[in-house]
Amino acid sequence: MSYRTKSYRQFIATAAAATLITVALSPISNAATPEFTDVSKRYKEAIDYVVSKGAKGITNTSFGTQKFITRADAAILLSNVLELNTEHAPNSGFTDVPARAVQAVNALKAIGVTAGKTATSFDPNSPITRGELAIWIQKGFELTGKTNLNFTDVSERYQTAIETLISNKISEGTSKTSFGTTKLATRGDFSIFLQKSASVTGLDDEDYKLSLMHTNDTHSHVELVAKRATTINEVRVRKSEPLLIDAGDVMTGTLYFNEFQGKAELKFMNDIGYDVMTFGNHEFDQGSSNEGHQWLVDFIKEAKFPFVSANVDFSSDKLFDGLQEIGTYSDNPEDGKIYNGIIKEVNGEKVGIFGLTTAETVEISSPKDISFKNYIEEAKNSVKAFKELGINKIVAVTHLGYNDNIEFDNDLELAKQVDGIDVIIGGHSHTLLEKPTVVSEGKAEPTIIVQTGEYNNYVGTLDVKFDKNGKVIGQAGKLLSVKERAEDPTTAIALKPYADKIAEIQAESIGVTAVEPLNGARNSVRTSETNLGNLITDGMLSTAKTINPDTVIAMTNGGGIRESIDAGDITIGEVLTVMPFGNTLGIMNLKGSEIIDALEHSVSQAPEASGGFLHVSGMTFKYDSSKKAGNRVVEVNIKGEDGKLSPLQNDESYIVATNIFTAKGGDGFDTFAKAYADGRVSEPGFTDYQMFINYLKTFETVDPKVEGRIIDVSAAK
Repeated sequence: MSYRTKSYRQFIATAAAATLITVALSPISNAATPEFTDVSKRYKEAIDYVVSKGAKGITNTSFGTQKFITRADAAILLSNVLELNTEHAPNSGFTDVPARAVQAVNALKAIGVTAGKTATSFDPNSPITRGELAIWIQKGFELTGKTNLNFTDVSERYQTAIETLISNKISEGTSKTSFGTTKLATRGDFSIFLQKSASVTGLDDEDYKLSLMHTNDTHSHVELVAKRATTINEVRVRKSEPLLIDAGDVMTGTLYFNEFQGKAELKFMNDIGYDVMTFGNHEFDQGSSNEGHQWLVDFIKEAKFPFVSANVDFSSDKLFDGLQEIGTYSDNPEDGKIYNGIIKEVNGEKVGIFGLTTAETVEISSPKDISFKNYIEEAKNSVKAFKELGINKIVAVTHLGYNDNIEFDNDLELAKQVDGIDVIIGGHSHTLLEKPTVVSEGKAEPTIIVQTGEYNNYVGTLDVKFDKNGKVIGQAGKLLSVKERAEDPTTAIALKPYADKIAEIQAESIGVTAVEPLNGARNSVRTSETNLGNLITDGMLSTAKTINPDTVIAMTNGGGIRESIDAGDITIGEVLTVMPFGNTLGIMNLKGSEIIDALEHSVSQAPEASGGFLHVSGMTFKYDSSKKAGNRVVEVNIKGEDGKLSPLQNDESYIVATNIFTAKGGDGFDTFAKAYADGRVSEPGFTDYQMFINYLKTFETVDPKVEGRIIDVSAAK
């Protein structure tokens, strides 16, 4: 379904200072008021403007300047001025709207301007008050502003809207102490409100504007997709040909992926109508499985949109044969194909879009035969390719991280080092950028960076204004809360079979009770010992001992623990949400010195969060985060069969359990990768969540504690 409007309607902020631009309204060359005999000088400019937007008089000779305006007429006029996409706005549900106003009312409800009088009544024929119009205009034009009011007739309901109109000099009160909130609005006054609002927001500005919607790191949170659909449709009613872009990590993180292997995520991306996507590291999580990347191949082939990836080379994996157009920047991309970049025509101008994925994927996922090129070099190549094609509006869709590990890649560094990128739509670091970041220092042209956080909580919007040479001269971006929206009915119906299956899985108890909440919060498990990390590693050690009784230590990366478990009955659904990746057990034979190397890597970024932070069982260790990375571990002790601790010996060999992801070097554990390459790792095949469930079932209740297995002596001081 197409959601296209006639022109751009969002105010723009300057790229350098992110402050509002006020643009004078262009004069109307074909004034239409001479036929009207009731239009005084005060109203002439405003009524000229609204007539140019489709307003009509009440007769051929009278505009009805002093007549009260009905709710239906006000809706039509506001919708016309905003140039909303009325044709495709969802049905409002109101049963009393006359045919002439149905589309306008549908659109105004879709963008949150009005909720009607009741769920089924709009009350179209009643005159509208000045207070109600203030709300409509403030919401319709998305105006902001504050001022002190001296009016005595402004209740809390109208406070924000009237403050906004007064601060933007769109309206005045009917007296020094009264706004006239409950007075009926006239057609002339409403015309002034509309003309001044259009002037303040630069509605008729003729510079080229590009509207983008973006998501990232949704991680299979399909439960919110009906609300996401509403959010996106709302933008499509407002904006002119907005592109919808995803910056990767669509997959893994909830039961929806465990159960449906990407099919649920893809269905709704297709239904909602994404324009393009790049790959996140988690799109490669199953490369080491028996089927390899088959599920990703199926996802790509069935997508109703293309993929962009300038620095990922799929050519060594035969499963992707025929899917990647290497080195191609296509102006006619096919759905279900991978390109370096694509070219989209938006509002009559061409926009280049290319993709990048973090090279850290090799360490934090399982890409196997898929390789990653230098992101800076490939970004420069992409910009050059677009420029040679005459394209000067360029968007990078990246899964690099906003300010992630500079050893690999991040968006800030990309913006600094590569000229010619106008917008970076980012992901990977789960950064919640409430306002866009503008990188301009030392650059010929500014670069705008946006990112929406994580887990489908927000849809980002970005409006960018360009001069005739393709240089960014203005921007306005914000995040729209998905959870605050109502569910799109059609999407909700389509979601129900998936949701019902997930609810069935979630509800199945494993017959064990948690006395206290088990802490798997992202910022906890990536920085410190937690009771859940202890319980998981205890379970790994217990299982490993049944295979190799000499196993004395278990370790697992904090990045593999994705959620907490509430106190009370523990369900299968909760466990699968904590461990969504299906990692299997690996048993390593390591020297004590290698264990210390791994622990040094584990705490190398402390106190900053790291997915490689190790939780442990069968041992304790202390480190000092104030010391230089690589020299932080100050004490390591191994727990014997008698429960007593004894110092780790560098030259002694130890049998260590972990998950196969880290055993192969995931999260940067090069020491483990060397042991794997040396053949010192066995793979008995036990899946992490099943091991954990089996271990939990040996108890009726669990009450693990944080017991000093991992101590930062610097923090302790």
